[in-house]
Amino acid sequence: MTQPPAYRFSVAPMMDWTDRHCRAFHRVLTRRALLYTEMVTADAVIHGVRERLIGFGASEHPVALQLGGSEPGKLAEAARIGADFGYDEINLNCGCPSDRVQSGAFGACLMAEPDLVARCVATMKAAVSVPVTVKCRIGIDDQDSEQALSTFARAVVDAGTDVLIVHARKAWLKGLSPRQNRDVPPLDYARVYRLKQAMPEVPVVINGGIASLDEAEAHLAHVDGVMLGRTAYHDPWLLAGVDERIFGAPAPVTERAEAVNAMLPYIADRLAQGDRLNRVVRHMLGLYAGVPGARAFRRILTVDSLADGAGGEVVEAALAAIAAHGRAAA
Repeated sequence: MTQPPAYRFSVAPMMDWTDRHCRAFHRVLTRRALLYTEMVTADAVIHGVRERLIGFGASEHPVALQLGGSEPGKLAEAARIGADFGYDEINLNCGCPSDRVQSGAFGACLMAEPDLVARCVATMKAAVSVPVTVKCRIGIDDQDSEQALSTFARAVVDAGTDVLIVHARKAWLKGLSPRQNRDVPPLDYARVYRLKQAMPEVPVVINGGIASLDEAEAHLAHVDGVMLGRTAYHDPWLLAGVDERIFGAPAPVTERAEAVNAMLPYIADRLAQGDRLNRVVRHMLGLYAGVPGARAFRRILTVDSLADGAGGEVVEAALAAIAAHGRAAA
């Protein structure tokens, strides 16, 4: 039986969230979902401290590097560096609406320049053998999303894009903050479905406002893949159901405590390399969302992980607090 492609379910790239520690934790919960880095600019990859910026662990596969930029030559060089690091996919960000991204002439503002994006994609494709993908919005500002998305998609697909990931909201670059752009523009899933119908030759992944695996499965009747963002981060236990429900494979863990214990060797390794505990465990705070004792779990991880020399014993104490609440409830 052929395994479904990794893009069938992915966790969105999210600035300040999907760092290597987050990805290591998510990989404990799902072996099959495609994970993404935070967006890294092409200039940073070329000139920065690469291990700090784009380093990742072997256990994170399949994992994709998301790049920001608009200069084809620089993007190709950064893509080559990412592929040499071992990333399974290179993704070009054409959807981020932040002020910093706009000032750099990339991100969502590239929706207005499909020919430029097509040149970027073609140049990146020529530089690497791994898939090159694009993440975009359905449009920006006053664009007609029907026409704008079709024009943009056709340009980048003709240039060789392997997968098109569409956040089913417009980005309003004038008048809305990045935070408002995640919620205020209305979702238009049907627009993404129509794109898939019009372009059956390219895999289309839908993103935006998807809050459960039930919703993900419903979308998969219309598109090739689903990408979850904030829901997967704030309620990470949801990811423990992905392998079985989306990929037809065994779940790697069946209890939240298994996931916590599975992180302890990683935590010990990162602490030995000079990382601080709070930088790792902040991504685990939502694991017990909705479970009695979750507040104590979060408090211990949040407060006690800040102490100098804090280590795995803090995580074990948080786990013990959950167990104590369970015994009390029984």
